[in-house]
Parts: sequence; C-alpha cells; structure tokens
Amino acid sequence: MTQDEDPVNYWIELSEYDLAVAKSLLEKKHYLYVGFMWHQSVEKMLKAVFVSQINEMPPYTHKLDKLIELTGLDENISDEQNDLIDELSPLNIQARYPIYKDAIYKLIDKKKAKDILSKTGGLIKWLKKQIN
Repeated sequence: MTQDEDPVNYWIELSEYDLAVAKSLLEKKHYLYVGFMWHQSVEKMLKAVFVSQINEMPPYTHKLDKLIELTGLDENISDEQNDLIDELSPLNIQARYPIYKDAIYKLIDKKKAKDILSKTGGLIKWLKKQIN
C-alpha cells in the first residue's frame, strides 16, 4: 500500500510493523534500537491520526509532543500517556548516535523494556481509536 492509495492505513500499517519489530528486538535484547522502534511506532500512529483528522500529509517531524498538539490530542491524553511520550521522545535521537549507547543500556534493562513495550502497545491502541 502506498501513501497515495490510503494515507491513513499506510501510517497505521507502518506503525504496527514498527511495534512488531520492537517486540522482535526486545526478544533479542537489542535495547538500543528497541526504544527507537517504540518511538517510530508512536510517531507513525500519530501521523495516521493527523491524516484522518486534517486530511493532509503529516508534517516532517519526529517530535511526538508536536504531533500530539497538532492533532488536538493534548486535550485528551492522560498524564500516564504523556509521561510515556516524555520517556520515548529522547530515544529517537539517542539511538541514532553511538555515544548514547551505554546510557540507553543503563536506562533500559529487560524488565524496564517489557514495561515500556506494554505501555507503548496500550498507547498505540488508544491512538488508533482516535482515528476518524
């Protein structure tokens, strides 16, 4: 499926794929990139929400808080979901630069990763329900 054919489903499929990749990386203990994929999954589902609500191409941004604001979800998002967004946001940048590798491994162990994955899955489901 291309973005031109069905832009909302395009972003949903990418988001769900990225979440599946995150689960696979978690099983292999690749914590550096599992956080990056969580971020990517949430970002793409937010872009699906954006397209469904505004009927335009989403902006070229990786900032989750900006996408939440642009979709108007900042009025409805829970404190727990907002805390998760704050936790995921730096993982997009940190996974891209090797100097952060050790810091990520100190922050995300197996238990923490499973907890974040569960919360991310819940956020993705909630975001999907926000699609018109």
